[in-house]
Amino acid sequence: MLTVERKALITDRLRRYGRLVAKAFAEEMSLSEDTIRRDLREMAADGLLERVHGGALPIKPALPDFSERRSLASDEKKRLGAAAAALVQCGQMIFLDGGTTNAEIARALPRTFGFTVVTHSPTIAAELEHHPTAEVMLIGGRLYKHSMVAVGAVAAAAIATIRPDIFFLGATGVHARHGFSTGDFEEAAIKRQIAAQSANTYVALTVEKLDRASPVSIMSLEAATGAIVGADVYEEALDMLESAGLEIIRA
Repeated sequence: MLTVERKALITDRLRRYGRLVAKAFAEEMSLSEDTIRRDLREMAADGLLERVHGGALPIKPALPDFSERRSLASDEKKRLGAAAAALVQCGQMIFLDGGTTNAEIARALPRTFGFTVVTHSPTIAAELEHHPTAEVMLIGGRLYKHSMVAVGAVAAAAIATIRPDIFFLGATGVHARHGFSTGDFEEAAIKRQIAAQSANTYVALTVEKLDRASPVSIMSLEAATGAIVGADVYEEALDMLESAGLEIIRA
């Protein structure tokens, strides 16, 4: 097998499974472990993967801060936001997670009937300052500045008292094996708790999050009710979501 072929297989394995164990991969490919380790060293030197003890992980791109993320994929996020907001019904309590896609949901929420929005994100609450019919409940706690959401014991205690009809979950990755994921342990714990308290959980997914795994798991794909995706979602990602039993809403 040529070097370029081996490296292509390594790249594909990391994309699909989020990790590679050198010994197991070498045995599967009927190659020497030294050959695979040499390939991993060369690929790490070229910035194509992250070497760890016993194997490799995908390179984690640097996460832009919240203000930078506002400008990314804005048209796609607006379409996702409008499709998500159409799920809200009169009198419901919805929980809006933080994030720029969920900010578009907040901007698109119906204005002809009343409902309650609960959020642990001050930026989401600010989006609803002039909304004519939404009652807004802001949950406090320690501010995780990267995502502009409250985390920790104070936030968890308040969340434990509510039962939202819909939770609009924000995630930075969605993967068949690793489920919905994000970059911080405390943030993931709060998201997991909100989902457990809610009757339904929907996730609006921009295309770059599909088939990706962030460092911390939130929950399995099967634990969500549905996914809201754009028209440009590729077939493999759609199959992944449908295989998990998710309701698919096209934006």
